[in-house]
Amino acid sequence: MKQITYSISSDIFEQFPDFMRGVVLAYDVKNSISPAELIHILRQAESAVCQHLELDDLAGEPHLVAWREAFRKMGMKPTDYRSSVEALVRRVLHGQEIPSINTLVDIGNIISLRHLIPVGGHAIDHLEQDISLRMATGEEEFFPFGSDQMEHPEKDEIIFTAGNTVLTRRWIWRQANYTLTLPETKAIEINLDGLPPTDELVLNEIATETMEMIRQFCGGEMEYKLLKKENLQLVLRCDALRWILC
Repeated sequence: MKQITYSISSDIFEQFPDFMRGVVLAYDVKNSISPAELIHILRQAESAVCQHLELDDLAGEPHLVAWREAFRKMGMKPTDYRSSVEALVRRVLHGQEIPSINTLVDIGNIISLRHLIPVGGHAIDHLEQDISLRMATGEEEFFPFGSDQMEHPEKDEIIFTAGNTVLTRRWIWRQANYTLTLPETKAIEINLDGLPPTDELVLNEIATETMEMIRQFCGGEMEYKLLKKENLQLVLRCDALRWILC
């Protein structure tokens, strides 16, 4: 049985005690080009953002402000490094349709737009190393999405990593080529990140909604766990095709 430990460093909770990460595990899924129904739901989510927000509103939107303040606390200028959710919202408010990539990616974007939280999916079919949200040493390797040029994160930057390979830089800023969600993906873990005003009850409800959408459009089996300062670690176990969260 393959076993992967998933942990969050206690250092992060020392800086951000109210941070929570919901982890949705989906396996035996059938990922594919999104059907028209799902693309329509994506366009509805974009439309709702445009109806409720304007570019001038973003500096006061509580969910986005929370991530701006977190980035400032980490020594990053928020206008230089946009959180993934703010970058997504800004594209929509600039009149750009979010391209349909595949079913699982589109579901993640829908959830992010609906609830204004960062959502990140990582294919785990062939993952072998333990994964962790932690502070970087600066020696880790990162290959940005769409590039074959290797980078190193800055020391003490928050990274999501598999062993020494960075999956996401600057917490929820930019994803790597490694663990991209592809049409052939059969198993995925999806991170739902929450800072106040997103609380545990809301995050759990968002996780339920995420699993329902995956079940509707991709089939498969789902599990969910919440990582927070009182629960820093979980274990992903795989026996043949069956995955278990412990």
